[in-house]
Amino acid sequence: MKILEFKVYGKKEQFRSIDEAIRTSQFIRNKCLRLWMDNPDNKIGRYDLNKYCAVLASEFPFADKLNSMARQSAAERAWSAISRFYDNCKKKIKGKKG
Repeated sequence: MKILEFKVYGKKEQFRSIDEAIRTSQFIRNKCLRLWMDNPDNKIGRYDLNKYCAVLASEFPFADKLNSMARQSAAERAWSAISRFYDNCKKKIKGKKG
């Protein structure tokens, strides 16, 4: 993943919109993690989380305002956190696993 840092000049309304998009993305990521954790047999996979984004968009109007690609990106980050956790457990890495 490539991360770019820059300074942005904008209006309060623009910054508020960016904050709202970030909060919505975190909400979707957390809901995807909760869906995966609530299924004890762990039959939820990467593509199931992507499909769940559409369900969240239909349930919550604020999630529907976020672009579908951004919603799927949040679900993919949730899946990468899950897989990284299990990879670190298999490799027996000490310390934080996730």
